[in-house]
Amino acid sequence: MLSKTGIPTKDQVASRFPDRVALIKPKAILECYEDIPCNPCSTSCPFNAIEIGANINHQPKLHTDLCTGCAMCVPSCPGLAIIIAQIRGHEAVFKIPYEFLPMPEKGEIWHAIDRSGEIIGDAKIERVQINQTNDHTAVVTAVVPIEHLETFVTVRKKV
Repeated sequence: MLSKTGIPTKDQVASRFPDRVALIKPKAILECYEDIPCNPCSTSCPFNAIEIGANINHQPKLHTDLCTGCAMCVPSCPGLAIIIAQIRGHEAVFKIPYEFLPMPEKGEIWHAIDRSGEIIGDAKIERVQINQTNDHTAVVTAVVPIEHLETFVTVRKKV
């Protein structure tokens, strides 16, 4: 599926998520599905929670016990393939990379979007962090219903 459409299968996505108990605290979700020469995620993690290994072509591995969900890795990924996920009651809270205009603003309700670009519901914007050290990639905190935990990936402005 990924090689034909660019969209990972549900099983591929599920394989990147830790169990729900671990997601009571925020954790990085590393959606690298192919071996490519890349390591900014591992070099940006101040807790050594992301491991590439000796071969820079290997896919990163997350050590969930070391990951604090700080989101330093989110804007460092040139492929925008890292999100932070957390379960909060009946909601899923995400920190996602965002590089489009207009930028969301705190308190707004945007469309929640899945990996195929389809609208799956609403996402409430809780926070938008933008700074020069993130190479102009904003980190947007969005909240969606828990049923979208493994389907949500980004937001789109309602028009």
